[in-house]
Amino acid sequence: MQRLTDIVFALAILLLTTPIWIVVLAVVALSDFGNPLFLQNRIGRGGKIFRLVKFRTMSKNASAGSNLTVSGDKRVTPVGRLLRRFKIDELPQLVNVLIGSMSIVGPRPETPEYVALYDQDQREVLKYRPGLTDPASIKYRHEEKILAQYNDPVEAYKSVILPDKIAISLEYQRSRNIGSDLGIIGETIMAIVRPASDGTGRNE
Repeated sequence: MQRLTDIVFALAILLLTTPIWIVVLAVVALSDFGNPLFLQNRIGRGGKIFRLVKFRTMSKNASAGSNLTVSGDKRVTPVGRLLRRFKIDELPQLVNVLIGSMSIVGPRPETPEYVALYDQDQREVLKYRPGLTDPASIKYRHEEKILAQYNDPVEAYKSVILPDKIAISLEYQRSRNIGSDLGIIGETIMAIVRPASDGTGRNE
């Protein structure tokens, strides 16, 4: 049932956002003449690696640097900042949903370097198909600004934010149903469109 819901939602959103895809692909490609898509290895269900796809938000000449993005990161282009603000850069992950490597609702997939830090209890989250959104994604929708408050953003992510995200995701997964998933989708849409009074993102 969940898989069918994922496919229906993904196809519906793809059809509705087709004009946005055309505009974004053209603008990103022409803004600095690079590949408009960003591909990165993430860890999915069962600990399997898959290629997550997003619209590129950083300069094509940006150094590799950290996988984390802190507010004010100079690698992010002006166009990229706009895409991140409204989560438009996440739209290509609908392709990941259609091919089955992701779900609409589920724990956000991490890069191998962070999954390597999971303890045995935290690895429980790898039993679930990763998703575009879940309660942890909503709580940390302004993660870039949260990280900017720390002297060492990477260490803060490892020791504070990541463990909290995993705990929230696991708690949700243990009692989720179609109704709660629809609620999360609705909350996510509201979180994107409403302005934030104080902030709390990530090179995802």
